[in-house]
Amino acid sequence: METEFFEKDKLLVLKITDEIDEHSVQKIRRRADYEMERYMPKKIVFDFDSVTFMDSAGIGLIIGRYKFANMIGAKICMRNLTGSVRRIFDMSGILKLIPVV
Repeated sequence: METEFFEKDKLLVLKITDEIDEHSVQKIRRRADYEMERYMPKKIVFDFDSVTFMDSAGIGLIIGRYKFANMIGAKICMRNLTGSVRRIFDMSGILKLIPVV
């Protein structure tokens, strides 16, 4: 996962570069939580541009980060959803909670 933080806007961009499955989600979760605690952003963007595969573990990953973001007072959104990732999020109802920009 690649991260960018923009101090001026208090914006944290988390670009996921791995497949999101049961095995990789723990690594992504730890890194995302670390970066969120480190920068304490006001807005967090998850970028799915490089995700080629995602299963239901990705739903839990995003819901957990959504709750964590709420605890630190940050807003969360997603961008660059691939077709398969969008379908999974749409079926799960996450797109009603988290906006796509």
